[in-house]
Amino acid sequence: MGSLIKVWDIPGGVHPPENKAQSLQLPLARMPLPPVLTLPLNQHIGKPAKPVVTVGERVLGGQLVAEAEGVFSARVHAPTSGVVSAIEDRLIPHPSGYSAPCIVIDVDGKDEWIPLERCDDYDALDKSELLGKIRSAGVAGLGGAGFPTSVKLSPRADHRIHTLIINGTECEPYITADDMLMQVKADEIVAGTLLLAKLLDHPKALLIGVEDNKPKAIAALEKAAEGTPVQVVSFPTKYPSGGEKQLIQILTGKEVPSGQIPASIGVVCQNVGTTVAAYRAVRYGEPLVSRITTLVGEALTTQRNVEVLLGTPIDFLLEQHGFDAKKASRLVMGGPMMGFALPEPSVPVIKTTNCILAPTKKELPPPQPAQACIRCGLCAEACPASLLPQQLFWYAQAEDYEKLEAHSLFDCIECGACSYVCPSHIPLVQYYRASKGAIRQQQQEKEKSDRARRRFEFRQERIAKEEAEKAAKREARKKAAEEAKRKLAEQKSDAPAAKADPVADALAKAQARQQSPEAQRAKLERNLAAAKDRLEKAQRPLEPGEPGAEVTDEQREKQKARIKQAELKVREAEDKLHQLEQGSGATKARDDSETKPADDPVSAAIARAQAKMTMSPEDKLKSSLESLYKRLAKAEEKADAARASGDDKADALQQGVDKLKQKIADTQQELSELAPSTVAEPSSASRHTDDVASMAIERAKAKAAAMGTMSAEDKQRAQIESLKARIEKARQRLEKAEAEQDENVDAFRTGLTKLEDKLQQLTEGR
Repeated sequence: MGSLIKVWDIPGGVHPPENKAQSLQLPLARMPLPPVLTLPLNQHIGKPAKPVVTVGERVLGGQLVAEAEGVFSARVHAPTSGVVSAIEDRLIPHPSGYSAPCIVIDVDGKDEWIPLERCDDYDALDKSELLGKIRSAGVAGLGGAGFPTSVKLSPRADHRIHTLIINGTECEPYITADDMLMQVKADEIVAGTLLLAKLLDHPKALLIGVEDNKPKAIAALEKAAEGTPVQVVSFPTKYPSGGEKQLIQILTGKEVPSGQIPASIGVVCQNVGTTVAAYRAVRYGEPLVSRITTLVGEALTTQRNVEVLLGTPIDFLLEQHGFDAKKASRLVMGGPMMGFALPEPSVPVIKTTNCILAPTKKELPPPQPAQACIRCGLCAEACPASLLPQQLFWYAQAEDYEKLEAHSLFDCIECGACSYVCPSHIPLVQYYRASKGAIRQQQQEKEKSDRARRRFEFRQERIAKEEAEKAAKREARKKAAEEAKRKLAEQKSDAPAAKADPVADALAKAQARQQSPEAQRAKLERNLAAAKDRLEKAQRPLEPGEPGAEVTDEQREKQKARIKQAELKVREAEDKLHQLEQGSGATKARDDSETKPADDPVSAAIARAQAKMTMSPEDKLKSSLESLYKRLAKAEEKADAARASGDDKADALQQGVDKLKQKIADTQQELSELAPSTVAEPSSASRHTDDVASMAIERAKAKAAAMGTMSAEDKQRAQIESLKARIEKARQRLEKAEAEQDENVDAFRTGLTKLEDKLQQLTEGR
């Protein structure tokens, strides 16, 4: 229904020649199918859409060709059937004239479509389902901003919407696309308004704002709105009353605060074209693949409004309307106030293309050269946002971005009213646009540098923490070493004779470390229980790696190897426990004066060491040979099991087997040299006159005696020199292992690191 509600005026504004009549003489026409369609992936605010088709793929009309990438992105659909011939960067309609990713479709002329999902009773759907249909259809603002409609219809919970405004103002000269839409689709505009009201929880006021220079559109809307809560409000013509914030001020008297959105004051504003697109997406399941565009200008033989498919080359439209390139001064997308010159006529129509202006030089002369500002103040009087264009111009020239932001540069709607009234013909809007772009780029670079700085600070903090932990560990080791030295010095002062015999000291330490029979038995019983548990786990039935699969032969072989190893461990544990029990029985039968069991492993080892010291060289070699054969048998068994199970250590175990075989061969050679007449039964004659073990003991005693006469500093110096020699050998061994790609290279590296840490500890303790 019509309305006589109060309207307010806006500050500033201008009244340029309208030039709207020439494009309204003919009815709305539908353009024929072009030979090719070029669909930019970024026809909206936000990230470009992501292609979901491939080159060579045939697509149908309405088919999704690019998916939304993020919240502030919008889908892209094929406007008709054809074959995807390219996905590449193409020139797009933009003030900067840059290229962007596009999907190119070669039209086949059949115009075959996918089935569309109609919804006759959309009132029965809930809010999320309706918003999903609008988002799926790729609906974005058709008034020029390209803001995704589904996002705009989902205000924050603390933004209670009380007013819905449908913008039919279309204040820009020459453009009549919305005027024609309101004349021919007024019913769908009203139905779409009611749909949007449902999505916004039924605001109290539903307003359609139209300038009073569109009488046919106003009449059509008032007729369609009869019997509904929708009010059609007309108001005096003034540019730029079609700006979102300006229209809200005209219809409600409220101003949107600087840096905020209309929802913050309870208002949502949508373009009439966007409203129809949202309605058709829900009611008929139609994606946004076409729009009404005004073709106007005296360089055209036919001026009218046409419904055109998105992606249609603009030069195809111009050709259909008798474009004369010789007469045209330039091609403009949009109107003469806020539009921009096209870099090439081959760029495509996109969702925000509301007008193609092809004026002659007489109709729209080239801009005159800019002159010096005379400080007349006309720009400030014409500014609808109540800014100070003159100061903004000076700061833009000086690239003083802080002052520009302080003077609310981003509140500028780039309407061009200041440039229109400037007697010096200064292109003020171009300065503002360039400054906005520079500020945005500066902010992005600052964000990047802040992220890099935070990463660097976190890294430095982590390194400092690690260094502090290392320093604390070194300090703890240093204190522990000092404490050990102090205790050792006290022990030496209490028992000075204890250091006389290093071998006796070693035997005493070994005897002190031996465990009681009860502790040994408990330990062996635990080992036996653990070995039996591992055997039980190894004998469990195998399970396939994936559901429905079968157990492979390789898995069975690995299980056999695991069972064999587990059985060996169980036998070893049982043997040790049996030996301990036998040794314990013998101990009980002995005299109480004996303090150690005969079969105690530690005592046995001490006894073997003492016996070995008195053995002849021939007996020593035989004993060593017997021990080597036992070790070889165990090593071969482990290597075979590792190869059967596919263990990575198989090669390393085989190397150990080879080394044992070499030691056996060397030992047999030494034994044969002792008795040339026979290897099996060597004579008591020996070519070795010195007992190797006795010589080693004598050397140890001499070294201990020498150390006893040294001062603390000399001892430490000797230890450091010894460590340096060992480190040098360890480095040579590590380099050789790395060159040969030895599997034990990690062990060599660990050993070298421990030696270096010990050297550092000794050096710091000096």
